[in-house]
Amino acid sequence: MTKAPGEEQLTEISRLIDAEKSDLYDVLAYIAYASPPISRRERVLAHKSLIFSRYIGKQQEFLDFILEQYIKAGVGELNRTKLPQLLELKYHTVRDAVEELGSVANISEVFIGFQQYLYSHNRAA
Repeated sequence: MTKAPGEEQLTEISRLIDAEKSDLYDVLAYIAYASPPISRRERVLAHKSLIFSRYIGKQQEFLDFILEQYIKAGVGELNRTKLPQLLELKYHTVRDAVEELGSVANISEVFIGFQQYLYSHNRAA
């Protein structure tokens, strides 16, 4: 896979500042503002109660799964194009996911919507 221009340099910077388990967002915040990077796990732990305060029941279970995938694999797991694969991984079929979570539009709204809270400066509900 071909890397985007500058991606290699940003990857190297993330290694230099010991932020390999952090998002590009944190690397850029470090460069721009000298903000210490946080790992994806730390970001999830800091924002999980805020995220879960906005969603209920099965939505929380789904988001918990998504957050674990994000911690393991990185911010690419939050890309809208990954949603069908993630649904199949968790529920085996999109049809089963719809039975659990509601319409595809609702699932997509939850998947996209929670991300604003993951990167919010607020850390509590």
